[in-house]
Amino acid sequence: MLTVVLGGTVQKLKVAHFRLCHSRKPFVVAYPGEAQEMVLDAFVRALAFYDGVPRRVIIDNPKTMVTYASRSKDRIFHPRFLALMNHYVMEAVACTPASGWEKGQVENQVQFLRGQLFTPKLVFEDLESLNAWLYLRCNELGSRSHPEHRDRTIDAVFADEQAELHPLGRAFDGYVEKAVRVRSTCLVQYDSNRYSVPARFAGHLVSLRVYADRIKVVAGQDVIAEHKRRFTRNVSYFEPWHYVPLLERKPGALRDGAPFVEWQLPASMHQIKDHYMRAKGGDRDFVDLLLLAQDHGIEVVQAACDLAVAQNTLRLSAIINLINQLVEPVIVPLVQSNAYPGLTMRPEADCKRYESLYAQQQVTV
Repeated sequence: MLTVVLGGTVQKLKVAHFRLCHSRKPFVVAYPGEAQEMVLDAFVRALAFYDGVPRRVIIDNPKTMVTYASRSKDRIFHPRFLALMNHYVMEAVACTPASGWEKGQVENQVQFLRGQLFTPKLVFEDLESLNAWLYLRCNELGSRSHPEHRDRTIDAVFADEQAELHPLGRAFDGYVEKAVRVRSTCLVQYDSNRYSVPARFAGHLVSLRVYADRIKVVAGQDVIAEHKRRFTRNVSYFEPWHYVPLLERKPGALRDGAPFVEWQLPASMHQIKDHYMRAKGGDRDFVDLLLLAQDHGIEVVQAACDLAVAQNTLRLSAIINLINQLVEPVIVPLVQSNAYPGLTMRPEADCKRYESLYAQQQVTV
């Protein structure tokens, strides 16, 4: 457990520790908890840091990795952790319960790094900034003398060890999956927070793929929504575009509907929205503009709005015309069939060339 200050708030974090046995090169990364997906993410980050895969991994017995551990060597690994091991072709060796000396290198490293990295209390803007700093500090610690080979640095010994690691290959997709049903409010819930999905999926059964830092919502084979993962409590997080189709029936919701209250539109679209809202029926006009994104894509509508603001033509009909110009294919005029290039030299019938070739053929024969 680690106490830090993130964004002005004191928070308690969990820290994953890794260490290569030969070189002693350390790697640490912090998380808000120790859930399954965070363990998987920590391994993926550690292997990327070392740019290689060891043959064997010595671990403790947390439930996120080991679902059954006896006093003997009998172990049942968690299916997702086992999938990670199989992906990288690593052998997992779990320590005997209450036998910390079996992984003494990591146990000693925890105490050392607590003094080197986490004292005094760290202050960062967010978790990403903290982990970026920890990554750099782990690299800097490689310049220290190796505890056994005093005449060499940890990085020098690591260069030898890295040559023995397996190639890294494709990164493991470290998510945990859960089936949920979309609420009538177009929200799915994970932990105590709610995340929006496109309105057409209300009432459908979908799959949540939960990562350490994000949440993907999948229907069939398609990713229908993706959100940054939040660790607040009882908060709804909206993507306003998910609710735009509902505005066709209730355009007034654009003014005070929860998904649209803090909508950060691109500058040009925000200017057009303010212009429309000042006029009677402006809600409907702007909703009609937003609905065009369903047919042509958000990028095209935004590009048309940028052009409209630049040309000071904010009428809906003018913007629709700009959209049509952007999406219509460029027609290349066909060359007329009777248009031939003019001759620059008058053709002449000359049989002398034929006669000379015929004479050469007779001589050859």
